Amino acid sequence: MPGSHEGNRAIIDVLSATADRPAVTYRYAGDRFILVEYGEMVLDLTTNFRIFGLNDALKRAGLDGLIETVPALRSMLLHYDSRRLPTRELVATLKKLEETVPSGENLNIPSRRVELPIAFGDRWTRADIERYVKYTRQDAPNIVDGHNIEYIARYNGLRNVQEVVDYICATEWWNACIGFWPGLPFMFPLDPRYAIVTPKYNPTRPWTPEGAVGIGGPCVAIYPVESPGGYQLFGRTIPVFDLKQRNPAFKANPILLKPADRIQWVPVTDEQLESTRERVHDGTYRYTIVGYEALNVKSYLGFLEGIKAEVTAFQQRQAEAVKHVAIP
Repeated sequence: MPGSHEGNRAIIDVLSATADRPAVTYRYAGDRFILVEYGEMVLDLTTNFRIFGLNDALKRAGLDGLIETVPALRSMLLHYDSRRLPTRELVATLKKLEETVPSGENLNIPSRRVELPIAFGDRWTRADIERYVKYTRQDAPNIVDGHNIEYIARYNGLRNVQEVVDYICATEWWNACIGFWPGLPFMFPLDPRYAIVTPKYNPTRPWTPEGAVGIGGPCVAIYPVESPGGYQLFGRTIPVFDLKQRNPAFKANPILLKPADRIQWVPVTDEQLESTRERVHDGTYRYTIVGYEALNVKSYLGFLEGIKAEVTAFQQRQAEAVKHVAIP
């Protein structure tokens, strides 16, 4: 794409799309970072898989001067020392590495399976939602019976709260990246037959308990610290971030989850969650983490092909439901 970035000094270089990958844009991100972007700004997990393919290639290349890589949904931030690794040399290497990254269907991505307990419609998120109604917006249409789960059901054309719970637990959730808050995972369902979606709060909620789990658009996130937030809440889980590193799971890193983890939700009661959280903090709880397996992208794409009709049916169900639901 010669000349396609003329006049935009933030863009260092570009690669045209090929049959095996989308277009690639290389951007300056300050004097110590480069941002690599794939394709258009759309949600496509296969693009995220490609990011992990590039990340693996960079690790194997062992570039002197490359300090850290931060994979995201359709981009990757590279922290580097330009005194040891000049910018143009780094970009030239990145372009060359694109020739070595397998095509999407030939990728095998190392992935951990992490089981996390979750209390749906729990008392902690209910308390902060109640504060929101009292102090921020009394007429918020996304709050029904003191919580957001009924709204999630209505927005997606699901029958009731229990069906929301069933959908969330029916699929593993792919952690596409970590960011925004320390240790916050951005997760998407690997089985799109259960890809619920919701709009965000309006205005943002000033309070959210640590460990709260919510959804905004198609993305599910765990709040690693007490914070404001705009995602529709549906439950609470155990800590995924602990600077005090009180549990062995945090010994090597205060951030529990990693990009490319697959999260499976396990329903528990409020009482069970409270007891488990106490055991996390006293160090006696053991997180359920299955060692690295490989996500075979070719097999996954075959799976997606086989459920196309069911996915389309659910998306039509969602589209019809949205016509009858108030937007915050």
